Amino acid sequence: MLHIDTSLTPGSLRGEIDRLFELSARKVFAIDRSWDPRDGSPVVTVGGKYAPRGWTEWTQGFQFGSAILQFAATGDRRALAIGRAGTFRHMAAHVSHVGVHDHGFNNVSTYGNLLHLAVSGAMAADGGEVRFYELALKVSGAVQAARWTALPGGLGYIYSFNGPHSLFADTIRSLRVLALAHRLGHSLMGEGDRRISLLGRLLVHAETTARFNVYFGEGRDGYDVPGRVAHESIFNLNDGSYRCPSTQQGYSPFTTWTRGLAWILCGYAEQLEFLDTLPEGDLKPHGGKAAVLGRFLRVARVTADYYLAQTPTDGVPYWDNGAPGLARLGAYLERPADPFNDHEPVDSSAAAIAAQGLVRLGRYLRARRPSAAGDRYLAAGLTVARTIFSDPYLSTSPRHQGLLLHTVYHRPKGWDHVPPGRKVPCGESSMWGDYHARELALLIQRMAERKPHYTFFGL
Repeated sequence: MLHIDTSLTPGSLRGEIDRLFELSARKVFAIDRSWDPRDGSPVVTVGGKYAPRGWTEWTQGFQFGSAILQFAATGDRRALAIGRAGTFRHMAAHVSHVGVHDHGFNNVSTYGNLLHLAVSGAMAADGGEVRFYELALKVSGAVQAARWTALPGGLGYIYSFNGPHSLFADTIRSLRVLALAHRLGHSLMGEGDRRISLLGRLLVHAETTARFNVYFGEGRDGYDVPGRVAHESIFNLNDGSYRCPSTQQGYSPFTTWTRGLAWILCGYAEQLEFLDTLPEGDLKPHGGKAAVLGRFLRVARVTADYYLAQTPTDGVPYWDNGAPGLARLGAYLERPADPFNDHEPVDSSAAAIAAQGLVRLGRYLRARRPSAAGDRYLAAGLTVARTIFSDPYLSTSPRHQGLLLHTVYHRPKGWDHVPPGRKVPCGESSMWGDYHARELALLIQRMAERKPHYTFFGL
């Protein structure tokens, strides 16, 4: 289990964060120099160079969003120019993309971050540019909310690219774009000019995910361990009934794919921050503000506790907690993760995502009242951040385009590069891992400098 360093503060990581963004600048510029748009979005590195994957273009927002975060952290206008121009030239198709559940990844990372910078005054933008970002987010939120499967009892979900029967854990982070569009005063217009609340769809999707993708130790099945997460839930569309857990990128439906766990932890924690800013009247139709916040907090805490208990001592998890090769690693939870072992890869991208969730959850609890639990989650997030902002996870080689090493994309399909002489993937990076390492570093940097808290909705 994670060994939490309770002495850590955001300020104590300033040196690591400064070094990360110094290295990050080189990576942003290297990718911009070598990337050919005709090849598709860069997804993962192969031998240190970013390559496309050709599945869905869900990582392009992270490409340009990383450059925007670089500017937000350092004021580097060359990085801003890359992120801004890339958003203008390449992201429009993602705004109107009706075939994916990834709008929160692509469009909040670009249009959302640019709007944040413009409204805060960190970036000069005239009224037309601000309205351009707002319109993109409004449309993106509505398009994402329209990808809807209704279930009995008032439940429903944004369905994955697998089809209307499929609810993914990672879609929880697409709720960011529904939240932004709602805050901008937008709704989804349905048949007969029916106005559909984007906040309502956000809350219903989150409740459905909590019921079917997250376990609470209540005896749902023989593998109902509190905090465990199923990557995918399958429904019978003839009657709307739940059929079974499933997975696409994990080892099995009855094990926990750790990046899916991280998406849930981070997604519910950041939505707690957003929902806490809403007036009681907005949440009254959904049971009231206290009930809504309580539900999101319960999900965030149960998954956080599972992560802390089922992760090696340094905070970096293996790619799936039930992966068969783990049995050959012995007491792997009682020592730091080994990215160079011969049996199962680690996934540092899951660590970067989960660390942000832990920091946000800890800060949320501490802001409400003095809280030992809040202190613990915050210190845990900082402990994980210290690990991944250091060797062997931070990429220091000028020949490697990635920033965060030892991430894994799709282990079952064999999509991850195995270096010569190795038996499992290691040493490579991913666009989402690099982006979330930067987002985590920016979050902690702002806390250390006592600047306004960095959130996706900070308009």
